[in-house]
Amino acid sequence: MLTLFLIVLAIGGLLVVMRREAGAPAALVVLGVLGLVGLLLDAEVVGVLLLIGAAAVAVAGLPVLRRKWLTPRLFATFKKVAPKVSATERTALEAGSVSWDGELFSGKPQWEKLLAFKDEGLRDGEKAFLANQCAKAAGMCNAWDIAQERADLPQQLWDYLKKEGFFGMIIPKEYGGLGFSAKAQSMVLQKLSANETLMVTVGVPNSLGPGELLLKYGTQEQKDHYLPRLSDGREIPCFGLTGPRAGSDATSLPDTGVVCKQTINGEEVLGLRLNFEKRWITLAPIATVVGLAFRLFDPEKLLGDEEDRGITLALIPRDTAGMEIGRRHHPIGSPFMNGPIIGKDVFVPLDTIIGGPDMIGQGWRMLVECLSIGRCITLPSGATGTARYALGWSGGFTRVRRQFNVPVAEMEGVQEPLARMAALAYISQATVYQTANMIDHGEKPAVPSAILKSQLTEFQRVLLSDAMDVHGGKAVTLGPRNYLGIGYSANPVAITVEGANIMTRNLMIFGQGAIRCHPYVLDELAAKDANDMKAFDKAFFGHAGLIFGNAARAFTLGFGIGKASVPFDGPAAAYAQDIARLSAGFGLCADAAMASLGSALKKREMISARLGDVLSNLYLTSMVLKQWQAGCKVEGEEALLHYSCRFLLQRAEQAFVEIFDNLPNRALGKTLNAVVMPTGRRWNKPHDDLARDIAKRISTHSALRTKLLENTWDTDDGEQRNPLARYNALLVDYDRAEAIYRTLNKAYAKGELPQTALHPEARVEAGLEKGLINEEDADFMRTFEAEVLEMLTVDDFAYDAFAKNKSTLIDHNGKTTSAPQQEEENVK
Repeated sequence: MLTLFLIVLAIGGLLVVMRREAGAPAALVVLGVLGLVGLLLDAEVVGVLLLIGAAAVAVAGLPVLRRKWLTPRLFATFKKVAPKVSATERTALEAGSVSWDGELFSGKPQWEKLLAFKDEGLRDGEKAFLANQCAKAAGMCNAWDIAQERADLPQQLWDYLKKEGFFGMIIPKEYGGLGFSAKAQSMVLQKLSANETLMVTVGVPNSLGPGELLLKYGTQEQKDHYLPRLSDGREIPCFGLTGPRAGSDATSLPDTGVVCKQTINGEEVLGLRLNFEKRWITLAPIATVVGLAFRLFDPEKLLGDEEDRGITLALIPRDTAGMEIGRRHHPIGSPFMNGPIIGKDVFVPLDTIIGGPDMIGQGWRMLVECLSIGRCITLPSGATGTARYALGWSGGFTRVRRQFNVPVAEMEGVQEPLARMAALAYISQATVYQTANMIDHGEKPAVPSAILKSQLTEFQRVLLSDAMDVHGGKAVTLGPRNYLGIGYSANPVAITVEGANIMTRNLMIFGQGAIRCHPYVLDELAAKDANDMKAFDKAFFGHAGLIFGNAARAFTLGFGIGKASVPFDGPAAAYAQDIARLSAGFGLCADAAMASLGSALKKREMISARLGDVLSNLYLTSMVLKQWQAGCKVEGEEALLHYSCRFLLQRAEQAFVEIFDNLPNRALGKTLNAVVMPTGRRWNKPHDDLARDIAKRISTHSALRTKLLENTWDTDDGEQRNPLARYNALLVDYDRAEAIYRTLNKAYAKGELPQTALHPEARVEAGLEKGLINEEDADFMRTFEAEVLEMLTVDDFAYDAFAKNKSTLIDHNGKTTSAPQQEEENVK
């Protein structure tokens, strides 16, 4: 019995030491003391074994001993197996900052660090701009007119965007810009997502491009010249990075610049001769100034001894000789301006280099540093805005669309996607807002930018598919009345650009985060490069302590022992505590994958992707909890919190299971499964009761629906009719209409109304005649039903409307008359 007691004490003591990462001395004390107790109390066998363990810990764990025999051997092995980090990868790793993503990597997230990012909200000027200028801009858009009739925004809208400074949101006021915060920029783009072409047109100049690059790296002369002109729209920028052979691997640029001299107006000028071919460049067809990335060479060594000077960025006026610009690509579903740029022997002076000659070769670093912010805002904000509009439209449509004498929103088959849409919109809104708030506090979130871009645009894909499903024929029939179909068809653009989601998920989130966010890996690699054994010893054994600590935390938390302390109360507390458990499991699995696969992990993309999925879902859940903690709660929001957190944590656990099942070392996979999930999976998909509750609230005039749609374009006072405002108005009156529906349908079922009263309008008139409703109710229902019918109606066109070449039109029945002929006959 004593032997068993000492073993249990030893295991318990070591788990405490490991959880606290107290180090070898603490473990030595536990084993040594218990070993001596065993010897003194006649438990010699276990006592000797514990003392042997203490000796092993001393030899391998105490720095003064291990550095004499163990560290040199480990260091030599590490130098052989450690992955090589290229200069390009190192640039990416060093860009941006590490914040909450690093806490999740640590396995022991300190929630106070996340909550320390206080939200001061939007400034008064930002709120006014959102309420007024954004609403007016959105109200000037008609998706059908923009996509099908003109393939462009209306001229008056272009003029308004320039006049009101939409293209200068990120430019400081001293240069004529608006100087908006990251949160305000995000909210503007969400509101403008009522039309995807409008959002892209405004978003791109305020994201990765000449404006941001000039702000951070431009010379004072470049800033003084360009920033005021970019702010008021005199200059429209684009940025040429990708090309036919350089997409996801943007560092493999085949576009070149060669340092040379050329005589201009009788004066010899030192400059660059550029040859390039770019594709998929947003705003290129109308751009007046082109940002360009290229590989710079100096074969004559006019600038120094190096011939290959690296990736460099320049800013080139549109009218520069040799540059062809103006043709268009046809992006799927959306006519935003996008096209190729080609340059042959284009000569530009050195002062066109962004930042001047001092920034030669710094182009990749400049791009990656800018991307860490821009990718957090533009596409994630667009996806979030799209989610909110699609949710608002779908909730309204499913409430007024009736089948089998009930709103389809009351059918569980419809409630399931409605609830999912609400959760995805809620998660997206919390994540993009809280991450923007971090940016406003000075963070440059590199890894979160990849998480937001890939995850929120994938949410958009799911959400738009759900919206299409619940709308049915209303959404699949294109025309001016269809507010959903064109945006749905344009969704692949968001999935593909700014780092395709396949690449981002499989290579970037964990591939970059494993080194960038890990507490020790960068230090280990730096020690290897510097051949510094002492620094390696410190980093490596700190890393080892972290591994043991995460294993102990994951295992004990899996049994509910020693729950993590979290600064949340109420329903958020349990989710925060489980994030701590899964964070420890994630840290352990990350180290296990890196140790077992080594440099081969780069090629095991499916495992890397699943590790990234765990990190992504933990990050998203954290942002939801922070938003919940900081925001004002409304009735019904708690159900949405439960649904969202359970949805995300279930996905995180599923990713863990797939990691365990697919690690090449099967024994390691099974061991990790036993340590990380000793009692099995904890989270199932959200319960149907939550889905029913949420679906009802977002399809009726409720506080929850109002909160989810806050700061969208929801007024019907623009130049174009606003479907969201019209649905909102119908929902305000819905309860009164529903009571009348029930009265009339019940009477019809009893035979009290004529059997020919099949339409709602006919039943209203028959009910009025029978005295079942009064004149006031009848007038109300006439107006209500007319508006409902308008929202359910789809467009139709002349038979030959879609044939661009009328001569190819087939007259199948011999009687069809084309639209022009019909008009001519009508005139006669």
